[in-house]
Amino acid sequence: MPLLVAIPLAGGFLMPLVARLTGARRSAAALPILLAAGLLALAVWLLLAAREPIVYWVGGWTFPVGISLVADGLSRLMVVVVAVISLVALVFSVDYMARFTSPGLYYTLFLLMLAGMNGVVLSGDLFNIFVFLEVAGIASYALVAFGTESDELEAGFKYLVLGTIASTFILVGIALVYNVTGHLNWAKVGEAITAAGGPTLPIYVAAAFFLMGFGLKAAMVPFHAWLPDAHPSAPAPISAMLSGVLIKASGVYVLARLVFSVFDGDAGLGWVLVVLGTLSMVLGGLMAIGQGDFKRLLAYSSISQVGYVVLAFGAAAVMRARGMEQAAVGLAVFGGLFHLVNHAVSKSLLFLCSGSVEYATGTRQLDRLGGLGGRMPVTAACLRVGALSISGVPPLGGFWSKLIIIIALAYMAVRGHWAFYIPTALAVATAAVTLVYYAKVQRFVLDGEPSETVLRAREVPFGMRAATLVLAVLCFATALLVVPAIRDRVVTPATEIVLGGAEAGRGGRTITVERKPAPPPAQAAADAPAQTIRLQDGTRQGETP
Repeated sequence: MPLLVAIPLAGGFLMPLVARLTGARRSAAALPILLAAGLLALAVWLLLAAREPIVYWVGGWTFPVGISLVADGLSRLMVVVVAVISLVALVFSVDYMARFTSPGLYYTLFLLMLAGMNGVVLSGDLFNIFVFLEVAGIASYALVAFGTESDELEAGFKYLVLGTIASTFILVGIALVYNVTGHLNWAKVGEAITAAGGPTLPIYVAAAFFLMGFGLKAAMVPFHAWLPDAHPSAPAPISAMLSGVLIKASGVYVLARLVFSVFDGDAGLGWVLVVLGTLSMVLGGLMAIGQGDFKRLLAYSSISQVGYVVLAFGAAAVMRARGMEQAAVGLAVFGGLFHLVNHAVSKSLLFLCSGSVEYATGTRQLDRLGGLGGRMPVTAACLRVGALSISGVPPLGGFWSKLIIIIALAYMAVRGHWAFYIPTALAVATAAVTLVYYAKVQRFVLDGEPSETVLRAREVPFGMRAATLVLAVLCFATALLVVPAIRDRVVTPATEIVLGGAEAGRGGRTITVERKPAPPPAQAAADAPAQTIRLQDGTRQGETP
């Protein structure tokens, strides 16, 4: 489990040396691609190998001084999503980034951002989440400005300023929580709040700071100002990372952990998420319609689709607080997690397709494009698949996740909670709006007669096409998550962690490393190894408790 953080972190520091030794720009990508493939294999193994939570204490130091990494169903799912999108983005980067200078610096920052995201989703305490957020944030600020043109520098500076404000809010919230509870560990904070009979006023103040800080990281309305500038300015693979995984890992994921694992599904916080999610969903979709820049349209679409996820988690918290049956709450949580996965795949695909279009034509302006469907058939097919999936057209994965969220909201309304008729209707209407602005993309980018800008366009290199094809296939494959056998293996463990609330963070297995003195050389062959692994219940690994 610690390798998920250590490998990209070490790779990031090795990249400048590797880039200097290789010299060739494309060969510099070999190390990060190899590391990303290894991380994906490790993440998939961790997802499929065990269901129960595992807690690793770094260096063998346990609570209260140790740093814990937690691999439960939710963090495992997030690590797999991050690994998939990262690997595909790196493959796409090989040819796309060849026109940029300093490839070694690009891959260094990319790996540091990857290490930060993995650290965020695996960290078991609030302060180390903040540390890893800063690692991922600083790398992403530089990557947004990587082109060093005036627009990129302005967007990177705006992202830096607002990201720093978000980090300040988060740090103040952490300080308040520590002052009240005396703990920073997820489980211990949740226990302290429960023992006090629920959140007190200082804890609610801390929650407000967290909502502002992580809401800004997640680009929720009204904290979204940085995202429409950052996405168009960043290189296409970084836009895919920002929208596909960064805003989810550093924003939505942490908010879900806070609301359910720390505040145990508090109804007030749930209603805040319902309101913010609905606003993001509706306003993001309406703003996307009027955009003439392809990537800026996709940026506003990200705000809208993240709104669906936040709305689902907020509705689940309200349902849970009002004592609704576990199946209904689980449906809302499953819908939110399902749409998080679908959006990561389809939106990353769309951003990579926009990068292919810009690579081939030199422009992102919709009114200067047209007719690319015949000249770039692979890119056009992948763009259509991504647009249909995110618009919620069956049988693609995006259809099922939106349908599940809408059914959960409608069920809440039918059970007598009349206020939920509003987000239910708005969710349906926003789905129609999404289809409208992606139909606009199809018309202006792929259909019609080729413009003068498009006449010289050719299909992009093989690596870029392969990356988009993989994500296009995944847009179909994610629909299989509705199949019970697959759902129960991949998403249900994550759903159970969220539904478990504060109790979910208190169980699990703690792995510590006990180091014994080395035996005399004469006895080395007969004695036990110098290092053993002991579980929380006192048994050694492989023994029956």
